[in-house]
Amino acid sequence: MIGYTTLGTDNLAKSAAFYEPLMALMGANRIMEDERLVLWGRNNKAPMFGIIKPFDGKPASVGNGTMIALMCDSTEQVDELHAKSLSLGAIDEGEVGPRGDSFYGGYFRDLDGNKLVFFYMG
Repeated sequence: MIGYTTLGTDNLAKSAAFYEPLMALMGANRIMEDERLVLWGRNNKAPMFGIIKPFDGKPASVGNGTMIALMCDSTEQVDELHAKSLSLGAIDEGEVGPRGDSFYGGYFRDLDGNKLVFFYMG
């Protein structure tokens, strides 16, 4: 099982300001932070999501084919979070809506170009 995932960033403060309201809407709080890392979660025993300055000191980069999927509690929450991410400067990567019979998602790229999806499995 996943304990946590991180996305690279070159501007921790700007990236944290982008993700803070999104994580709050998901009921997540900052679990850990230092000069290189911010991790959010509902508690430290559940999966966490974070942003990090690369350890090697090289610029952060976006992995081709890499995507983080953040599970939501409802289709309404997917809609709200996707709209909020766009209002915070994200780029739309796929219209919010159903994909198949039970998957509902909204795709976006964050301020660093990382691809994510808020989704609900109904």
